[in-house]
Amino acid sequence: MVVYFAISALLILTAYLLGSIPTGYIVGRYLKGIDIREHGSGSTGATNVLRTVGKSAAIAVLAIDLVKGLLALAIVNLFYYFSPSQTLPVDWHTWLITGAALSAIIGHSKSIWLNFSGGKSVATALGILLVMNPAVALGTLASFGITLSISRIVSLSSICGAIAVNILMVALNQPPAYSIFAILAGLYVILRHRTNIQRLVAGIEPKIGQAS
Repeated sequence: MVVYFAISALLILTAYLLGSIPTGYIVGRYLKGIDIREHGSGSTGATNVLRTVGKSAAIAVLAIDLVKGLLALAIVNLFYYFSPSQTLPVDWHTWLITGAALSAIIGHSKSIWLNFSGGKSVATALGILLVMNPAVALGTLASFGITLSISRIVSLSSICGAIAVNILMVALNQPPAYSIFAILAGLYVILRHRTNIQRLVAGIEPKIGQAS
């Protein structure tokens, strides 16, 4: 049992470290010599990179942050696939996936390399969902895209996606561990957007193309 917990802790720690890779910060430093946390919204995510550094940089950050979440879960799946069946209990799989997923999301927003600051975990969460269930990921992305096309507000679209993922997990009868992930991650993403929510209520949240 001690070995089970040690391996699980190592996989979850690996997921956190992958999530912690400060993509937006690195891009800001490399391309403009700035600490992106001191500009715009202060986030290291793709939206702030778009406003502060540019479109190409934002696309790169979005893609890499998505891959971070995907890899965090892929490592768990690969471990189960290649390791002997007795290494970890089979019924731990979905729960370990959930632990790694939450760890990667926290890593992105509370990076050990940035004094526990970071982004809002939306892109990383999408990469995670692509591993958990591609249909849920695509449905969540569709919710985000439709809201964005109507409102032109990224934060509102992210919040709608966080709500949609919970509906989709239930509608597609996903494992209990994944539904718990959807609840916790959805609440976390919404909490990370609390200042955006205040601006939305006040009617001053910037749209795409506007300064933050």
